[in-house]
Amino acid sequence: QVQLTESGGGLAQAGGSLRLSCAFSGRSFSIYNMGWFRQAPGKEREFVAGIRWSGSATYADSVMGRFTISRDNAKNTVALQMNSLKPEDTAVYRCAAKLDINSRYNYWGQGTQVTVSS
Repeated sequence: QVQLTESGGGLAQAGGSLRLSCAFSGRSFSIYNMGWFRQAPGKEREFVAGIRWSGSATYADSVMGRFTISRDNAKNTVALQMNSLKPEDTAVYRCAAKLDINSRYNYWGQGTQVTVSS
């Protein structure tokens, strides 16, 4: 069974940085496709960034050039480096995992709060 645990959220000022981490518990982390999603109050959940088992990454337009997703297969972790933060980045950020790149994410973490003040 896969379990995901996020850490690293908190409060930052606009223009600042935060680094989120997601610890993967289970077998064969290296073959999972991983992603970060966020949900702000009153808004739908949205995709932020994803990284395939191969290491290739994709980003939402809203975070392109500011956020970087990475994975460490030796430590079973995936990270989201967030720079040049904006108040509109405020949300609960959740880590997700899936085996099949063409399927929906089927494993989710509990989430970590990120708050960016102006």
